[in-house]
Amino acid sequence: MTALCVVAAALCVPAASLTKTPPKLQKSIGKGEGALSLLVLPGYAEKAWVTPFQRQTGCKVDIKYASAFDDMTSLMQGGGTGVDLVTAAGDVGLQLVDDGDITPVNVALVPGWKSFGATFKSPGTNTVGTTHYGISSQFSPNLLVYNAARLARPASWAAVYSARHRGKVSMPDDPMAIADAALYLAKARPGLGIKDPFELTDAQFATVVQLLKTQRPLVAEYWATASDEIALFKNGGATLGSGWPYQLAALQKAHVRVKATVPREGVTAWLDSWMLSKKAAHPNCAYRWLDYVSTAKVQAQIADFYGAAPVNVDACRLMAKNNCAVYRAGEPAAYYRRLRFWKTPLSDCGVKGGTRKCVPYARWSQAWGDIKG
Repeated sequence: MTALCVVAAALCVPAASLTKTPPKLQKSIGKGEGALSLLVLPGYAEKAWVTPFQRQTGCKVDIKYASAFDDMTSLMQGGGTGVDLVTAAGDVGLQLVDDGDITPVNVALVPGWKSFGATFKSPGTNTVGTTHYGISSQFSPNLLVYNAARLARPASWAAVYSARHRGKVSMPDDPMAIADAALYLAKARPGLGIKDPFELTDAQFATVVQLLKTQRPLVAEYWATASDEIALFKNGGATLGSGWPYQLAALQKAHVRVKATVPREGVTAWLDSWMLSKKAAHPNCAYRWLDYVSTAKVQAQIADFYGAAPVNVDACRLMAKNNCAVYRAGEPAAYYRRLRFWKTPLSDCGVKGGTRKCVPYARWSQAWGDIKG
């Protein structure tokens, strides 16, 4: 697991500042308020670890669920009234920051943060300049999965855009798939000048969208859940596509001859974060929760349940047998250099008052509907 601590400098450089206002940080953790309200993605607040937390802290946990970008941003609008902490997916985090719905986190009050791999201490997903707006939780790469009984290992993402595989490609049903295509085009067509797959100009965006529209006849299914893609590969409906280590492991367990690779262009990866609501009514219980879920033990529990990789480097030894390797939590440093973690596409490219203009997430979402149609 020590490999998690050695990463490329490019992955450790936070996004440029979204705000010039000095953040106000909580300096210490006081007496718990006896309650805690969580807005979470399914799988982040299960009884196995919530119940011990309640016993240890006296903070009774109330759980609300959200799943999609629009759902989470609408529930957090105005500072998330009635919400203390939210698990923000990578495509949501910077939007919550930009909207002013969350407040910075004092990582000094979260001892487990010191045991995070360097990649996950200050990622652009949840960190702006030197200000931490979130605490990393779990991650998973979007690998190129392929049926090894039918295909040789693809060296490039070009394979999923090739007419040779018409009707046999599996892709996620998510606007962030636009970033995967942008990552491919950054290498395939360097003249486009794509430097960051989440920061696209109008011209770059138009080219990426056109590529995805051209790909549409090749796609057997845009999968919404991991089980959808697992079923597709099982019944022979797909021979290659984008998937997580979770799907790969499930298919291999079912004796389907699938493998996965990181193509030469690299891959995107999702990284979820805990973020503190601007209107948190129970900040002391919230910090106790951040401390708790950042420990190696609870990180391992969540990773095993969720089917993803923990960010605490000590969690691997506590995970179920082989899961650390299965979910790619202990890869060498070169592997982490090739991951581009999701972050919200913003119209100002993440720089308030900057001169650059990028296509915001709302247009990504609209374009994704057009691509599928």
